[in-house]
Amino acid sequence: MNFRSLQIEMAGPIAIVTLSRPERCNAIDESTVEEIGRFFECPPQEARVAVLKGAGRHFCAGLDLEEHARLQRTPVQFMRMCQRWHWAFDQMQFGGLPIIGALQGAVVGGGLELAAACHTRVAETSTFFALPEGQRAIFTGGGATVRVGRIIGPGRMVDMMLAARTYDAERALQLGLCHEVVSSGLSFARAMGIAEAAAKQAPLSNYAMVTAISRINDMSTTDGLFTESLMAGMVQSAPEVAAGLAEFLQKRSRRLEATQQNTAV
Repeated sequence: MNFRSLQIEMAGPIAIVTLSRPERCNAIDESTVEEIGRFFECPPQEARVAVLKGAGRHFCAGLDLEEHARLQRTPVQFMRMCQRWHWAFDQMQFGGLPIIGALQGAVVGGGLELAAACHTRVAETSTFFALPEGQRAIFTGGGATVRVGRIIGPGRMVDMMLAARTYDAERALQLGLCHEVVSSGLSFARAMGIAEAAAKQAPLSNYAMVTAISRINDMSTTDGLFTESLMAGMVQSAPEVAAGLAEFLQKRSRRLEATQQNTAV
């Protein structure tokens, strides 16, 4: 794949995806949306986990307002553009590849919508989160009402936008907008550490985690429990299960033998 706005490199089983528009604070234009969707729709076969980060001082400053002003989209054109954002971020959240976000600087507007599609988010102390669309006479269009609203609750999202609140990393951690806060300059290293651990887990188990849990959360209790049992049955059929159980039983057997010997003495 040839990309203009993304840099892709492989570190073993980990795909490192870098938003590469630092001169625009990694603002998202139409080309970037398409590239994000294309990559996560069909990632490299060897990739078992991805780390998403931004080049430069900021993760992502949101919608490219310069392009937005230049194109003067009609309401229908803007609606269709929003639907492409939904498609691209769905490829992230439901595509089956675990994605670890390494956040720093601005995670605002569409940048927060992008981050919310990651499965784990590590933020540096410099990171700040905001939804400033109301101050720009526009409305969220990249999925914030669904993803961000479900993370912090619809009432808090309304307040966040009406009061033009900006959350620092510690407050974002309390609200669930990020899952961990690290010192400045360390988000990528920590994200890689999480990715390396996740890459060692069974691929089918990881797939179930990142594709099923959010969907089950949308279901009724009865449908959710039924779907969970289906996923559990499918995951149990993976070849890694037998190997993992055998390793566990061997370790337990050795511990039991050691305990019996100590008791005999």
